Amino acid sequence: MTPTPDARPTEKVFAGARLRRLRRERGLTQGEAAEALGLSASYLNLLERNQRPVTARVLLALADVFDIDVRGFAQESDKQLVADLEEAAADPALAPVGLDRVELAELAESQPRAAEAFARLYQAYRDSTGAAADLIGRISTGGGGAGAAAEAVRDALDAGHNHFPELEEAADALREAIGLTARNRMAALETRLQEGHGVVTRVFGEEVMGGVRRRLDLHARRLMLSDSLPMESRPFHMAACLALLEAGELIDRLADAPGFQTKEARAMYRISLAGYFAGALLMPYADFLKAAEDSRYDIAVLMRRFEAGFETVCHRLTTLNRPGARGVSFFLIRVDAAGNVSKRHGGGVLPFARAGGGCPKWSLYETFRAPERIIAQSFELPDGSRYLSAAKAVIRDGAPGEPPVMQAVAVGCDWADAGKVVYADALKDAAPAKTGLACRVCERADCGHRAFPPLNRKLLLDPWRRDVSPYAFEPD
Repeated sequence: MTPTPDARPTEKVFAGARLRRLRRERGLTQGEAAEALGLSASYLNLLERNQRPVTARVLLALADVFDIDVRGFAQESDKQLVADLEEAAADPALAPVGLDRVELAELAESQPRAAEAFARLYQAYRDSTGAAADLIGRISTGGGGAGAAAEAVRDALDAGHNHFPELEEAADALREAIGLTARNRMAALETRLQEGHGVVTRVFGEEVMGGVRRRLDLHARRLMLSDSLPMESRPFHMAACLALLEAGELIDRLADAPGFQTKEARAMYRISLAGYFAGALLMPYADFLKAAEDSRYDIAVLMRRFEAGFETVCHRLTTLNRPGARGVSFFLIRVDAAGNVSKRHGGGVLPFARAGGGCPKWSLYETFRAPERIIAQSFELPDGSRYLSAAKAVIRDGAPGEPPVMQAVAVGCDWADAGKVVYADALKDAAPAKTGLACRVCERADCGHRAFPPLNRKLLLDPWRRDVSPYAFEPD
């Protein structure tokens, strides 16, 4: 079914840069693209130069000819790119220039490749400099090395909308070949590992595993699983190993595509792809999407239906981006009690600050006080964009002799899609929480939770006055 654009008929949508980029990605000339869309070459030229708005008819033609989700054409510029530009503009080295959000959004809209180059240049500067003023950025990325590799992997997943059709197809083929169902998962996976690859699966205690949760011993042809793994997690670990054995060549090819600068980034990406394959094998796309839509994205229902943990289900929700069969676009984030981000996917929905911690007013952090609950929240960023999130604490065993590891995982969507999600029902009439991305890039002056002043505002230091915020600063 052809998707309906989100833009209202009275709105004028100018998307020349996005239209031009789509055409170039498909390797088409203006004449070829115009012919495919049923337009004149001169009219397409006007559209790409933003001298004509993109009409609903053109949006429908784009959806039909290129089989894409045209909602992106009816929305504002890439939110994550604009957030990256704002972060760069707020740096002390660039703040004197005085670039505002309007100018940065125009740059991202009209020249997206130049804007991306500018954002990447700033990230490279931030990673390489040792200046004290740049310390907060270096904390976020680990100052290069593994931290920078993790950022590169996150960017690559976001660029592909965290959806890999070839892995979905390979997982579907394997599932059919081994007759895997919800009722025989462990047995089917164990049989395939042994009969197809000569690998025997065994579960061992901590005295043998020594804190390792999974280890494939290729020499002994033995997959070793720790008995500390919850029963619902064991099929995923078996499927992840099977992914590398069954689809190793495909995963290697996909891992080469982003052109990572380091071996560490490629290795991390390869592990992510194996995990993706495992999720697709255990939670078939069509079945999972139907169950999600039927339950209105009730995560607890999906956990029971697919016998999977909270984080596994949330991650699968972010992959529902198949052309012609898309679900709600979700973002995902995982943090610890100190605010360290260990997993992040914007989903084209929510931008994330690459430097500094998150906002303490986000209910994501409340889950540490009530780990048994899924906590829903509506929140609003300073630019007026509104979102829905559902968060829960996840707990796993720590290393021997250490306390359990507790992390908070949240998924969410744009408020425009909240009506499709069960967690929004109790929040329809409630005012959204006024949050930000991170204190250093947030310009809310009346926030008592502020830990740092914004980078691009001049402090007002008055010993005779104390506002609700510990840092008073000049308005824009």
